[in-house]
Amino acid sequence: MASHGREKKAKPQRRKKKNKDGLITSQDTTDDDGVLRDMELPDDWTVAASSVGSSNFGLDDDDLLLEDIDENNLEEVNRSIAAAAARASKLADALSIATTITSEKRATKREGGYRVLFKSITQYATGNEGTEILESKWDVVLEACLYTLQGKGNSTPAEQYAACRVLEASSVVLGEDRDDIAEKLNGPLKKIINATGRVAQVRSAALRCLAMVHFICGTNCLEEGEDATAVLTLCEKVSAESYRGETVSPILRATALDCWALLGTTFSDAFIAAGDSDEDYNLGQGLQLLPLLAECLDSTDQSLRRSAGECVSLIHECRLNLGMDEEEAANRTERAYRRGSWDGSEWEVLMDEVKQRIAELSVESGHHMSKKDKKEQRSTFRDFMSTIVDDESPEEIVNWRGGKVKLNSWQEIIKLNFVRHCLQGGFQVQLMTNETLQAIFGAVFDGSGMPLNQLEKRMYMSKTSEAAKAADKAMTKQRRTRTNVKNHFLTADGEDI
Repeated sequence: MASHGREKKAKPQRRKKKNKDGLITSQDTTDDDGVLRDMELPDDWTVAASSVGSSNFGLDDDDLLLEDIDENNLEEVNRSIAAAAARASKLADALSIATTITSEKRATKREGGYRVLFKSITQYATGNEGTEILESKWDVVLEACLYTLQGKGNSTPAEQYAACRVLEASSVVLGEDRDDIAEKLNGPLKKIINATGRVAQVRSAALRCLAMVHFICGTNCLEEGEDATAVLTLCEKVSAESYRGETVSPILRATALDCWALLGTTFSDAFIAAGDSDEDYNLGQGLQLLPLLAECLDSTDQSLRRSAGECVSLIHECRLNLGMDEEEAANRTERAYRRGSWDGSEWEVLMDEVKQRIAELSVESGHHMSKKDKKEQRSTFRDFMSTIVDDESPEEIVNWRGGKVKLNSWQEIIKLNFVRHCLQGGFQVQLMTNETLQAIFGAVFDGSGMPLNQLEKRMYMSKTSEAAKAADKAMTKQRRTRTNVKNHFLTADGEDI
């Protein structure tokens, strides 16, 4: 049937609601709020990339990117100072959005505002100036985020997730020794985590935020039940198959184990891995968690298996650190039964099973997983196996222009992965300018981090540079050599190698 150029308007849905007298009344809801409010978020939901059409609150996303400074100004003003001033200006403009979020009626606009806040805080709140600007607007940002987390204004799960990520990133920028932040966020975040009716991604984001706040901002001066130990215990409970009478989503369980590992790095090795039996006084928290981790390694969820393997690697590393040095051990028997070994302990059999399972996952194959997932799992569990089975320390190097970070333990790698997940695209700029992160990871600066001009970028960083050409030639030579070795049986004299 022809439409005659006119379309019917969708009727608003009616939602029942109790008034002050307890009588049930109906209320109109729009599709924007009524549908999005109860939707389930995808497993790979993120706050960094926006799919919202109108999300900039008057600030164009392209305008938020730090553009190259005018060449004429470069001749008069130092480039780094000009860039810092540009970032500070962008940050101040973006933080003004927080004052309008609570009064905005459209859910997509509010969600877009949080996305802009997250991007500005992670990428533009750099150095002492960026911290001061965020500190001056912190009360407004906190009020807006708590407004959304409390469900006011018919906030959607996407908004609540984004609000948690904004608070998490803000804690990294505001820095250490901020018990006031931990005290203000303890209650609201724990309420979300304990709410079994909330979307799993929202509860996971709240748990990550709570762990990061205590990792960065918290100190040992908080009261019992409000400190990092209480959050560690909460992570143990949430990582179980059921919590508060409800089955826990694998996404939330994996997040709980990641948060447990992060907070576990803040405690001593003895707190995590001391003891040989359940009867020991001050038994390590990690040893109590081992049976659950063994079960998680048999899960069908890949992220849960990875998180469990990372926790086992941390516990095993702490256990080894408790042992005596080789020179202190009189003989082989004493070395085998030193404190750092699992031999003779109550968990010896369980750890043997865990080692065997991790070895299986490092070479697992089959059609039930995609090629990409199999490659990622093998690579990850090979790293776990080198520590748990071969007692080798991991190694990872993070380079950026002007410095590097070298990591040689699972404690450091766990911190790095958690902070990297939090900051996403702003990780490197924060690592270069954030004194708290530099102290945590022991960042080393080589003094060669001067900005490159356009000509130098083409010479050293482009795909047609001499360095890129040399790397391409070397790779071609390696491939040719491998091919010749495989086909060596076809030649008689072997001169092709």
